Amino acid sequence: MTDALAAVKAIDTHVHIQVDDSGHHGASQEQREAMDRYFGASEPTRTVDETAEYYRERDLMAVVFTVDATTNTGHRPNSIDDIVSGARRHPDTLIAFGSVDPLQGEAAVDEVRRQADDLGVKGFKFHPTVQGFDPSDPAYTPIFAEIEQRSLPIVVHTGQTGVGAGMPGGGGYRLSLSNPMLLDDVAARHPGLDVILAHPSVPWQDEAISIATHKVNVYIDLSGWSPKYFSPNLVRATRTYLSHKMLFGSDFPALTPDRWLRDFAALELGEDVERRVLKENAVRLLKLGDEA
Repeated sequence: MTDALAAVKAIDTHVHIQVDDSGHHGASQEQREAMDRYFGASEPTRTVDETAEYYRERDLMAVVFTVDATTNTGHRPNSIDDIVSGARRHPDTLIAFGSVDPLQGEAAVDEVRRQADDLGVKGFKFHPTVQGFDPSDPAYTPIFAEIEQRSLPIVVHTGQTGVGAGMPGGGGYRLSLSNPMLLDDVAARHPGLDVILAHPSVPWQDEAISIATHKVNVYIDLSGWSPKYFSPNLVRATRTYLSHKMLFGSDFPALTPDRWLRDFAALELGEDVERRVLKENAVRLLKLGDEA
């Protein structure tokens, strides 16, 4: 393990970059306003460099990404290339994940290759509800197979979402696409693919716990909810039989790492569990120790 990694207190595995170097936002104004209302967010929009400084000040690392939902939303994402460039400028703090639009078929597969092989992303982010796809559909097997071939993890949104919340018809976004059981199919078909179920999967928390218990290649990131709102089943799983599968994630800027870490400490899960969740599990999953 490098000296820089040893000095890191925790690794936030779920951080959104909302704007690229040109000032383009990855979500429409309407979507951003709906999200702010849902989370009661007050954090300013930060660039990659500003995000790096924010995490460096706290002795934290951050997995950063955007979501490419161009086909379903009609709005292109902020630049993945800018995110990767920023992570290269701040290797002590940022880890860049990529994102492809699953509805773009073979072009999405080509983009997986470009982002993985040319840009060097360390994993991929998916949001089935926003991207408008069913991850269990075999049509998307080529995408997951390319990622599996490269031994990169995927982080996939599960459960309800603030995107479209409070809008007529939820903005047309379907929560059913983010049922974690759809990812059980993905994990079964791709045993070499590490799948991170993002967020406490309300209203499917027990399903997510079951999948992570059953599938060696499935993990859970605990982002998007203050730990004080975790269900008793999730707290118990984190404290005991899934302590090696749980990952610290904030969902920044929707939830700050400061608040998440404070509320997590209040659960009093013990030093061993805290050490695994906050850092050790991510180091192992992201193979960060291999870069020593």
